[in-house]
Amino acid sequence: MSTKRPSSKKRPQSGRWSLQDAKTHLSQIVREAQRTGPQRVTLHGKDAAVIIAAEEFDRLQRPVSGRDIVSVLAKSPLGDVEFERLTIKSKVRDVEL
Repeated sequence: MSTKRPSSKKRPQSGRWSLQDAKTHLSQIVREAQRTGPQRVTLHGKDAAVIIAAEEFDRLQRPVSGRDIVSVLAKSPLGDVEFERLTIKSKVRDVEL
């Protein structure tokens, strides 16, 4: 006579799901990733994969631009600090490649 393990109905701690629970509750995990952030899936107790919202994945895949850097610096606590911008002009030398 085989005994079935009771399935975990409660929400896992801090967005961690065993692979078995992830198979059973995939739609819930996707909703949680969209609502609260990345959800980790474990295999034999070790992190194996992370499920994230598509919007977050797209943001991570986009190359960082100069505008992104300016935006981050402007939002920092030191964004109102002014500094002198120096431009150095020097001759360009020919380099043989």
